[in-house]
Amino acid sequence: MKIQLTAILLSLPLTSLAHEGNHDKTPQPVITEKVQTGNGRFIYEADAQWGKLPNNEKLGPTHGGVAVDANGLIYVTTDGPQSMFVFKADGSLVKKMAPEARGIHHLTIVKEGEKEFLYGAQLNAYGGKTPPRIVKLDLDGKILLEISAKTAPKLQGGFGGITGVAVAPNSNIYVSMGYGSNLIHIFDKAGKHIKSFGGRGKEKEKFTTPHTLNIDTRFGQARLLISDREKRRLVHFDLNGNYIGDYATKLRRPCAVSFFGEFCAVAELESRVVILDKSGAIVSILGDNPDKKKWANFGVKPKDQKLGLFSAPHGLSFDKDGNLYVQDWNTTGRATQLKLQK
Repeated sequence: MKIQLTAILLSLPLTSLAHEGNHDKTPQPVITEKVQTGNGRFIYEADAQWGKLPNNEKLGPTHGGVAVDANGLIYVTTDGPQSMFVFKADGSLVKKMAPEARGIHHLTIVKEGEKEFLYGAQLNAYGGKTPPRIVKLDLDGKILLEISAKTAPKLQGGFGGITGVAVAPNSNIYVSMGYGSNLIHIFDKAGKHIKSFGGRGKEKEKFTTPHTLNIDTRFGQARLLISDREKRRLVHFDLNGNYIGDYATKLRRPCAVSFFGEFCAVAELESRVVILDKSGAIVSILGDNPDKKKWANFGVKPKDQKLGLFSAPHGLSFDKDGNLYVQDWNTTGRATQLKLQK
C-alpha cells in the first residue's frame, strides 16, 4: 500500500494592502492536507477539506451507507436527527433531507425507467421512534414505499436487525436481516413477500451476519453478492436464493460492496477498503490502519483520525469515474472522498 502526505499552500486572492493605520491585512496561506493511498491502477488521494460542514458541524453517528446518483451527487446516511446529507463531488453540501428516514443502515440507488430512487434498510428507524423497515425514496427524500411489520406482519423472524437491501433487474427487492434472523427475504416491487432463504449456521448456504447485499451483473445473469461479515467472506447466490459459491474469503469483516466495471470495492470493518478483481483477488488496498486499537472502533475521535487511514469502513460507493466515497462507523460521523489518480 502506498501512502504519501503532501501539504499544499493555496494562496488567496490579494486584496488592497493599503489600510489606514498601516495594519497588514495580507491574506495568509491556507494549508490543505492531502494523502495518497492504494497501489497498482487504483491509487487515490484524500483531501482533508472534503465534506467539511459549516461552523465545524459534525455529521452525527455514521452507521449507514453511501450512494451516488447519475449527476454525481453523494448521499450519506446517519443516525443523527439530520438524517441524510447530500454533497457535490467538490465536497460542498447541497442539502440535508428525509428526517423520517433517519437511521438507514444500508443505502442503494436504483434506476427505474428514466428516474432514480433510493432504497434504504432503516435499522434505527427515525432514531428508534418507528419500527425497522425498508423505505423507497425519491431523490428529494420523500418516502414512496415502506416494507415493514405493518405491511408484512407474518414475516419469518420479523424485521428486527434489518441491515441490507438490493433491487434486482426484475424489480424484486432483497432484504438481509444481518443483526436478526440472518435470513434473506425476497419481496416483489409492491412489497409483497415471495420467499426467504439462508438463516444462521455453519453450512455454506447459511450466514453469520449477512450484513448487506448487492446485485452483481458481471457474470452474465444477475446474481446476489452477500457480505457475510462474520464468516469474513463475500458469497454468490442466484436470484432464487440458491448458493453458487464463495467469491472472496479471509476478508476483514466485509460490510458493503460497490462495483466499478469488473472490479468491486469492499468496506471492511477492520480498518481498510480493498478492491477486488472479477476473480475475487485483491488488487489494491486502501487506508489500511496500522493501529489495531482503532480497528472496528466506533469511538475514534476526530483528533485521532488520520487522513487516508480508516478505522471502521461501513458504507461506500464508487462514482462513474471510479472515485470512492467511504463512510466509517463512527460516533461523531466520518465520510471520506478518495479521488482516483490518473
